[in-house]
Amino acid sequence: MLKLPSMSSRQLTNLLERGGAVLARQGKTDHAIYSRVVEGRRFSAPVQMGKKTLDPVYCKRVLRQLKFSDGEIQQLLK
Repeated sequence: MLKLPSMSSRQLTNLLERGGAVLARQGKTDHAIYSRVVEGRRFSAPVQMGKKTLDPVYCKRVLRQLKFSDGEIQQLLK
């Protein structure tokens, strides 16, 4: 079972960008849409912006929606 620390929105977006995800768009709401291409398929996930702390469960859900494996997540956290 992979344990993630709680992190801010900025830390999560930096983590996503290091993993190859890109900002697809940001609308007028407090969510930004990040996307990532894995094996020729594009996956997207919304990320809450402007939060000082995000729940670790939420962070893990975003990473899973973008198809990050446990190994990739551990490499990004180092």
